[in-house]
Amino acid sequence: MKKIKSIILVGLLTSLNFACNDDFLDQVPDDRLTLEATFKNRNTVEQYLANVYSQIPDDASQRGLGGDGNVGPWLAASDEAEYVWGFVGSNSVNIGAWDPSAGFVNSIWSNFYRGIRRANVFIENVDQCTDCGADGALVKRYKAEARALRGLYYFHLMRLYGPIVLVGNESIPVDAPADELKKPRNTYDECVAYVLAELNAAAADLPTVATEQNYGRMTKSYVQAIKSQVLLYSASPLFNGNADYASLVNKDGQQLINQQYDVNKWKLAADAAKAFIDEYVPGTFDLYRKNNAQGQFDPYLSTRDVFLDEWNKEVIFARVDAGINPRQYEMTPFHAGSQAEAKGSGGLGATQHIVDAYFTANGRSIEDPKSGYMTSGFSSFKAPNDTEARQVFNQWVNREPRFYVGITYDNSLWLNRNTGNIVTRTWFSGNSGKNSGAGNDYTPTGYIVRKNMSTGDWRNGDRSYVMLRLAEIYLNYAEALNEYSPGHPDILTYVNLIRNRAGIPEYGSAELEAPTGQAAVREAIWKERRVELAFENVRYFDARRWKIAETAFNGPTFALDISAPDINNFYNKVPFETRVFTKRHYLWPIPQSEMNINQLLVQNTGW
Repeated sequence: MKKIKSIILVGLLTSLNFACNDDFLDQVPDDRLTLEATFKNRNTVEQYLANVYSQIPDDASQRGLGGDGNVGPWLAASDEAEYVWGFVGSNSVNIGAWDPSAGFVNSIWSNFYRGIRRANVFIENVDQCTDCGADGALVKRYKAEARALRGLYYFHLMRLYGPIVLVGNESIPVDAPADELKKPRNTYDECVAYVLAELNAAAADLPTVATEQNYGRMTKSYVQAIKSQVLLYSASPLFNGNADYASLVNKDGQQLINQQYDVNKWKLAADAAKAFIDEYVPGTFDLYRKNNAQGQFDPYLSTRDVFLDEWNKEVIFARVDAGINPRQYEMTPFHAGSQAEAKGSGGLGATQHIVDAYFTANGRSIEDPKSGYMTSGFSSFKAPNDTEARQVFNQWVNREPRFYVGITYDNSLWLNRNTGNIVTRTWFSGNSGKNSGAGNDYTPTGYIVRKNMSTGDWRNGDRSYVMLRLAEIYLNYAEALNEYSPGHPDILTYVNLIRNRAGIPEYGSAELEAPTGQAAVREAIWKERRVELAFENVRYFDARRWKIAETAFNGPTFALDISAPDINNFYNKVPFETRVFTKRHYLWPIPQSEMNINQLLVQNTGW
């Protein structure tokens, strides 16, 4: 058999050419003989399909951008987090030092189109498999998986670059004339319609949920959940009648983002989310709830272990081979003098902005006069996961359970107790402070992201990474319904399901009045999303689609004073970086290399 050659995709056009490489996991045949050999038997078919799957982003590994993990700066380029290390790619994003020639802009664009082409080749040729079952059921499912992945990759491109190029469902021959490869961008609405059609077609031939042997593969339920997201983006201010893109037109004058606001798009988004709920809840999926050792419902354990209890009933999709170890190293404090299993870097710091976003124990925002929030002083306080009361800065006292799940703060008990109880100190001379962290392993903000951290040895990363769960679908539904049918009783019903599981008062209860009016309910939903989905790679996209990133991600970003040698000054809020997010950053630029090749493309506004 002739050598199988590898795709090296440098943008959309060059994705259709091949160069030599011996890595089978990046194979595309160089002639019909090799094509037939590749798709002849089930073993090589499944290897090829695994290669189609390989472009699903590894969102647990965000220190590098683009690359093989196909990841972006979702955490540290939002107002949630900051990495301590200067080499991390989000640093250039945060100061506005990126443009169409940036490597990650090109690699992420290229990687998703690589996945799309692989899906096309797979769908065209998998029928040749001679041992995939005589009844054709397995081939049908394989095709559906590839088709779902194709739709998913288009959606990932759309939420970054906006209107993109739909290359069609057939792979273009490698010897096709260059002019055949040049295509203009499709409108955003055309992209939405195409992706929905792909997902609908794929869903018909997919299993409802993955079995243990097929965790991490496409399912009907996941595909239908993605439809909810696609439609939510389509309805959001960034893409629904956004006058900022009035000049974003193809060279033939075609408007790429519709300039007429359409409230019915919110209805479509709400309907998709509700259809998912009606079909799958509570039989297939439900909010994860966990009892403590005394048999009582425990909101802290529930909101913590929804990420740790593998493939529990709330998990719609997870990546089984994610970079859990690097993420756990980033979330484990330095803990000078501790044993290796409890000694990490603490290099992924949570910002003061997300710390302040969490509610107090009575379910109110900290700016609410009735919240009981205290800005100064210390109290003896026993956190939900602690074994005893400790002196804690009052700003962190009596916060909601999700705060203690999400944030490691100064003088908090560490999760891993295998080597004894370790209390994390993040101030300058503390065991995890700037003066103790070997020069480059310390929290850059005084806080460390804790959510999704295991309770054992950080080096044990043998678990999946949750990428979509039912709570997000509930919040999608509530948001879309509020925009289309404000006042509908389902809106607060589904927000309250989230709050009830989180252990805080529900809106409209005796302890907490309900927000009144569409704007107030919208604000409540936005706040709930920010807290419930914190550090889940959602905030970066929410702030962009809501068109609030120019405020949320721009200007001074605050933390504690980690350089203060006096612990009393450590608790002062200080800016650690002035971030840059201007109007042009709502959409990523089309890679310059792509613009140079394809003269039919137009660049995104402002780039």
